[in-house]
Amino acid sequence: MDQILQYLAKHMMAIEQLLSKGQTQGEAAKPPLFNGEREKVVGFINTCRLYISMRMKGTGEEEKILWVLTYMQGGVAEVWKENVLEERRQGVSMVETVEELFTKMREEFGEFDEESRKVDELRLLEQGGRTCDEYVQIFKKTSRGSGYKG
Repeated sequence: MDQILQYLAKHMMAIEQLLSKGQTQGEAAKPPLFNGEREKVVGFINTCRLYISMRMKGTGEEEKILWVLTYMQGGVAEVWKENVLEERRQGVSMVETVEELFTKMREEFGEFDEESRKVDELRLLEQGGRTCDEYVQIFKKTSRGSGYKG
């Protein structure tokens, strides 16, 4: 465990140095902590992608991967993170880029059958008190990944 923490601390120092040198642009929200809840994995990944693209230009893949892992705390995500860190420390990791990490996260924490869940959400979707524009945007978001075309 100490080796993992030392490994993580070393790379976090490099990230902090890049950020403090002003090699970042624009404001971006940091992601919320992720504990492995399936319904939150897509939002977590999207927030990480936005932050990385806006604030971590020029940062190496190793640092990006470790930065994402620092936001995986608690629950099953904590154990998964420790396994990923140990694999990286031993040089046997199958993850070389942050996008590969996101793919592994979707495989591990994503919905078992996201398409069926999306279809169910569409069937139950109602406009209610929303404006037409709000409803259209919610519909578009919900329909992504449902298999519906049109």
